[in-house]
Amino acid sequence: MVAGSFEGRYVWHPAADDHELAQACVDVQAGRYHSAHAVLHDVRDDFATRAHRSLVLASMAADSDLAERGLAEAPGPDAALLWARVAMLRALRMADAADRRTASLIRIAEAACDQAARMAPEDPTPWVARLALARTRPVHDPAPRGMLTAPRGPWRLFSRALALDPWNREAHHRFLSFYFARHGGSASARWDVAEFLGNRAPAHSPLRLLPLVTLVEDYDPKADPFAIRAWRRPRWRALALDVYAHWFSEVPGYRFTPVLDLAYLAHALYLADCPAEACKVFTAMGPYASRMPWSAFGAPEDQLSRARRRCGLPVPP
Repeated sequence: MVAGSFEGRYVWHPAADDHELAQACVDVQAGRYHSAHAVLHDVRDDFATRAHRSLVLASMAADSDLAERGLAEAPGPDAALLWARVAMLRALRMADAADRRTASLIRIAEAACDQAARMAPEDPTPWVARLALARTRPVHDPAPRGMLTAPRGPWRLFSRALALDPWNREAHHRFLSFYFARHGGSASARWDVAEFLGNRAPAHSPLRLLPLVTLVEDYDPKADPFAIRAWRRPRWRALALDVYAHWFSEVPGYRFTPVLDLAYLAHALYLADCPAEACKVFTAMGPYASRMPWSAFGAPEDQLSRARRRCGLPVPP
C-alpha cells in the first residue's frame, strides 16, 4: 500500500497510512487500551509491522499509565509488549536527559522486556527493545570475524533478535545507533558496522540504506563546509540508485507506507542529483512525512519542501 497522492499538506503522524494503527492511537490518547492490544495481536506473525505498531503506540502511551493499566487489567503478550516498549522509551528519555532516575528505569524496562519475551518467545520485538537499551551502559561483546575494526558492542542481544527475524529492520537500526557519536561511538566503529550490516543485507532490503543513514548522522557543516557534497560522490550516488533499483519496487507490497526508509532514499537521491528517481520516491510517499533525515539539515518542513520543489512537485502553501 503506497500513498500516491498529495493534497497540499504534509502528514507527520507516525502511523501514516496504517489506518488501524491511527485509530488505536486516538483511543490510546483517550485512555483506552483495547484497540492497541488488538492491532498488535492482528500482526503477531508480521514482525516488521508489530515492531512499528508497538513503537508508535508506546510513543502515544508513554506519558500516561495506560500500558501499566492494560497489563494489569488485560494481561497477555500484546499488553506485555506495549508495556515493554513504554518502559523502554521512558528509560531512554531519562538517559538522554542524564536524569538521576535513569538506572532504576532501565532496570524496570529490562524486566518488562524479559516478561514480554517470555510471553511471546517467537517475537523478536522484546529483544529489539532490550537492544535499544544497550546504549545506556557499556557493552563489550566481541565482534564477529571479518570486520576491520572488530568493534565491541551488544552483539549478543543483536544475535538474539536476528535468531528470530534475520533481517529485522529495527534491530539493525538500533544496533547501528549504539555506535553513533551522540551515544559515544567512534567513527571507525560506526562505519565498519554500517558497511558490514548494509553489505550483508539482501539486495531488495531497505537495510541497504544503513550507510546512507550513517552519512546523515555524521553530517556536520561546521566541521566540513562542503559536507553536503558527500552524497554526490560516486560511491553514495551508486548506493542510492542501487537501493532505488532493487528495493523501491518492493514498496507497493508493504502493509503500510515505509515513510522513514523512503525519506532517507528520497533525500539521498535528491542530494545525489538524481531528480527523476527522487521524484518517484516522493510521489510514492504522498503526503506522509518524517522529521528525519530532514531535521539534520534544518527545519524539516522547509528542507522537505525545498527538495520536493527541486523535483517539480507541489509543496504546502
